[in-house]
Amino acid sequence: MGSRRDFIEKMSLTALSLPILYAPTSLFAACEEPYDGPVLRVAIMGLGSYGTRVAKAMVDCKRAKLVGVISGSPSKVTKWKSEYHIPDKNCYDYTDFDRIKENPDIDAVYIITPNGLHCEQAIRVAKAGKHVICEKPMAINADEGERMVKACKEAKVKLLVGYRMHYEPKTVEVIRMRKAGEFGQPKFFQGQSGFVMGNPNQWRLDKELSGGGAMMDIGIYSINGARYMLGEEPIWVTAQETKTDPVKFKEGIDETITFQMGFPSGAVASCLSTYAMNHLDRFYMTGEKGWVEMQPSTGYGPIKGRTHKGELNQPHVTHQTLQMEGMAQLIFEDVQPLVPVDGEEGLRDLKIIDAIFHAVKTGGKVPL
Repeated sequence: MGSRRDFIEKMSLTALSLPILYAPTSLFAACEEPYDGPVLRVAIMGLGSYGTRVAKAMVDCKRAKLVGVISGSPSKVTKWKSEYHIPDKNCYDYTDFDRIKENPDIDAVYIITPNGLHCEQAIRVAKAGKHVICEKPMAINADEGERMVKACKEAKVKLLVGYRMHYEPKTVEVIRMRKAGEFGQPKFFQGQSGFVMGNPNQWRLDKELSGGGAMMDIGIYSINGARYMLGEEPIWVTAQETKTDPVKFKEGIDETITFQMGFPSGAVASCLSTYAMNHLDRFYMTGEKGWVEMQPSTGYGPIKGRTHKGELNQPHVTHQTLQMEGMAQLIFEDVQPLVPVDGEEGLRDLKIIDAIFHAVKTGGKVPL
């Protein structure tokens, strides 16, 4: 049965531990350096397939460590306790995890639950005085995202979003090239994100839990990719929806949306988000002086890409390992990635998604 996890599952190479990544050429040198600084102690909330992937990736981290779990499944908690050597005092369920406020051995909670649960769970974590790391999309709409940002500011804790691509070496190199002017003025971006959705009963096809269909799940990659590859924020969107299976994709669950975004410089983006077509994981950007193509562009395995200057050959490192290393460095040292991973970044994407859904309904151009 197909799912986003199947779509982006690729064979990964052994992960390497290293600090936050700005210059990919320093990758292996950084790995050889010993580290005896602070370690971010993380509890994972939601022990499904992606939570498992993050946990496995964190085994190779130097700056972050899995120390706790939050789950509604006692059998999963038992398994994780054994596999990751998690003490009983760091195990919670969804009804009592507010007690982490009294636990000094947990610094942050990584929320990896269905989208519709993120907002309230993040607010509870913030009120407990712990940093919040939330899987994307950060929430199901911008109103919820704003509540999360406000709650974390009031609690004086960080709100970070799982934008793993902001740490991926080839992606970082493309952003560096764009910032250095090697593409000239960016003119056009194309993003394609899609696979055939299998199991019709999964939570991603439940409007209350997911907030939408393919757009919330994988369309967000093209939205975020357009923003970091063009280096601008869109000022308008248009969008069109196609639905061939209204039984599987009920009201409020999009099957396929094509959408366009316009930017202040005059650059435009044309994107496709779908649960009805396979083999779509591609970014392309062209500028006045050059171009870049990435395919696969967002999968878990090695990203592949080339520019007008040749192949991108930065080494593959497990994305979630890099992300957690970088987030730990951000929290402890305020070292920022080239593209933000904070709540404001997540909120920008949510506002664009809200506008895309509105454009689908109205058929018009929606200003941002």
